[in-house]
Amino acid sequence: MADKYNDAIARSTVVTDDAAVAAAVKKILDEHFAENNNQDVYKFLFNTIDLTTLKATDSPQSVAAFTERVNAFDEEYPMLNNVAAICVYPNFAQVVRTVLDVSSVDIACVSGGFPSSQTFPEVKIAETALAVEGGADEIDIVLNVGNFLDGDYEAVCDEIAEQKEAVRDGRLKVILETGALKTAERIRAASILALYSGADFLKTSTGKEFPGASLEAAYVMCQCIKEYWQATGIKVGFKAAGGVSTTEEAVKYYTLVKEVLGEEWLSNEWFRLGASRLANNLLSDILGQETKFF
Repeated sequence: MADKYNDAIARSTVVTDDAAVAAAVKKILDEHFAENNNQDVYKFLFNTIDLTTLKATDSPQSVAAFTERVNAFDEEYPMLNNVAAICVYPNFAQVVRTVLDVSSVDIACVSGGFPSSQTFPEVKIAETALAVEGGADEIDIVLNVGNFLDGDYEAVCDEIAEQKEAVRDGRLKVILETGALKTAERIRAASILALYSGADFLKTSTGKEFPGASLEAAYVMCQCIKEYWQATGIKVGFKAAGGVSTTEEAVKYYTLVKEVLGEEWLSNEWFRLGASRLANNLLSDILGQETKFF
């Protein structure tokens, strides 16, 4: 019997030579960064943020206060679109659902043994199902990097597909943990497995144990999303997360998405930035003065 996992990877024509990927990224940014480095793009990027709190000290009280800031933003800055989502641990989904007044902001939860993906598959599915029941619209899980590196692609894909089922009508973001995968070849393979297992979004990193997002990883992931879309007609989103904290970095990811995937990916339905510090930095650049709102 043919190995459908390796077959899918073998069919891909996405470039995996690391030097070629780095050169392609440099060329895109050299040619297009300046045209995107403006106020309109900053405002757009603010509206793509998954405003995140994932701390050991999070509590119902602190998460409620965090959510209230998002409510307050709508009142204090009515001329700006709010963030795309609030991202919390799954046990706080219900807190956010209760406190959040802004209908345009989604509730996202990390799940599935985040950030290591090291627990029983049954626990991952239960955690995801409970988060959705608590009010989560979106679930961010981590691809099982250990099984992936062992070459057990079937186990990797089964876990994703089962959690996708547990998300029901919500959206599933699959974090590849690109800092652990390191090479373009591995990032391409992981992207393809996640895509064919039902991911609604590919996300770079957790921002926890390994290096966070890189422009080179983003380029490979976006190329895989484009190839998958051309092959199946299914659109999948892209999220950069882990260390994306400055306006300049955010504009660089915007530029890559625009040039690789095109204008139709430039909405918060298909493009997200997972960031804690970025919101205040973008807001400061939009308003022209240092602002610490969140």
